[in-house]
Amino acid sequence: MKRAQSIKARLSFVFLILFLMVILIGVEALRSLRSVDDASSQIRVRWLPSTRALGDLNNYTTDFPAAEAALSHAGGSIEKEAIKQQMAHLDYDIAAAQRAYGQIHHDAAEAALYNRFAANWSEYRRAIEHSEFRSSRVAPAAAAAATPRDPASTAAYERASEALGLLTERNIAGAREASEGSDLAYTQARGRIGLTIFLAGVLVAGAMMHVTRSISAPLVQLALRMHRLAASETSIDVQGTQRHDEIGEMARAVVVFRNNAIDLAENRHALAQQAATLKEKLAEEQRLTLLQRNFVSMASHEFRTPLAIIDGHAQRLITMRDRLSALELAERARKVRSTVRRMTQLIDNLIGSARLIDGGIDLNYHPTQVDLTELIREVCDLQQELTLDARILAPEQSAGAQQLAVFGDASLLSQMFGNLLSNAVKYSPEGGLIRVTAVREGAHIVITIEDHGIGIPEMDRQRVFERYYRGSNTSGIVGSGVGLSLVSTIVGLHKGSIALHSREGEGSQFILCLPHNSIEEFSPVQQQPASV
Repeated sequence: MKRAQSIKARLSFVFLILFLMVILIGVEALRSLRSVDDASSQIRVRWLPSTRALGDLNNYTTDFPAAEAALSHAGGSIEKEAIKQQMAHLDYDIAAAQRAYGQIHHDAAEAALYNRFAANWSEYRRAIEHSEFRSSRVAPAAAAAATPRDPASTAAYERASEALGLLTERNIAGAREASEGSDLAYTQARGRIGLTIFLAGVLVAGAMMHVTRSISAPLVQLALRMHRLAASETSIDVQGTQRHDEIGEMARAVVVFRNNAIDLAENRHALAQQAATLKEKLAEEQRLTLLQRNFVSMASHEFRTPLAIIDGHAQRLITMRDRLSALELAERARKVRSTVRRMTQLIDNLIGSARLIDGGIDLNYHPTQVDLTELIREVCDLQQELTLDARILAPEQSAGAQQLAVFGDASLLSQMFGNLLSNAVKYSPEGGLIRVTAVREGAHIVITIEDHGIGIPEMDRQRVFERYYRGSNTSGIVGSGVGLSLVSTIVGLHKGSIALHSREGEGSQFILCLPHNSIEEFSPVQQQPASV
């Protein structure tokens, strides 16, 4: 890093300029103050004392003729003595004013005028003294009747007053000129100081702009970028890396930090993806393990009972083959077949559920135009044949019922209604009524399957459509726990919905809603889960 381009060198240069600027302002202020002081000293040293002295001379010389006149008209000696003392005081004050004026430096014209005044005043005083001497040698009555003023003293006084007036006017004019010169000097000094301050302000502004643009602003930008990097924002550009000073070093360090942050973020993202993948695989393994455990548990329980029944009947047939009548043989054979059909239905439910849920639904969905009324009646008839003592009330054949057409897979729909009817028969008391209705409501067909069986407990109603889940009150009743899960999947595949209303001990009601005669080809990949 070059020393001449370092921040320390730049700041030192700026401070040196500011220091020189302060010295310049001080020197200019002192020079301006000296010029103002020189102009004001003329007024203070010369014109103000001269004006004061001349004012005293004017006042005292003006009072002297009045005292002279009072003396000439005084009646007694006491009064005359008092007036003489007053005139003596005036003489003393006039002499003091003359001494004060004489101590001030004056030019030749002023000195000539003053000398003229002094000569005329001396002449006036001599005339006054001569007049007083004459008046003291005559009788008082004659002195009182004498002329109050001597023509010689009057002329001398007038000449002295004229000279003093000219001197006063000249002094006033000189004082005015000096005052104007002082004002001019002050104005010029103020202008020079103002110009110096303006130039100093320009220099300060330039220095601040230089510091801001070359030092402060880059530092602020670097700080902002470091804050953004701290907030894991790596898509930033870092400026100033080409500088050869401390800011350039900081910018290059920020670039290194950014690159490290990018590498860290990429590694973190890769680790997060790997962790997510492992988590998904673990969850899938856990799900498969749970399904396997549930299936093994369910199969071991559900298949053991019908197998035990079949085995019991087989043993009975073997041991009593010679004593059984044809009717008894037929009855036991019927019970064996019924148990086999139950196991077959259980296996079909398991296989169908696995095929639909785990193995590509679109491969098993083949929609066509389906007469829903006829399909429901066929399912009801089949279930009636399987369970002779069941009371199933199917929808009646009518003109209105013939219009209940849907666009769907007949095989899947048959399996769906078969599961619902099988559950209704299974969980209803022997001979319990099961009612199936199908009506059209607007653009949908509503199918209701209602039984009066054991019902579903409230705590189980939200989970009965889960795979392998069975109600808490189904103990001792054969079932796989996949029937309602399969029903929910098929309903969702046909863009329909299913609702459940049940009360424990009073029965259950399943309400399915399917689109009526829809020609839309539903995408099984985008199917929505049925609402429960």
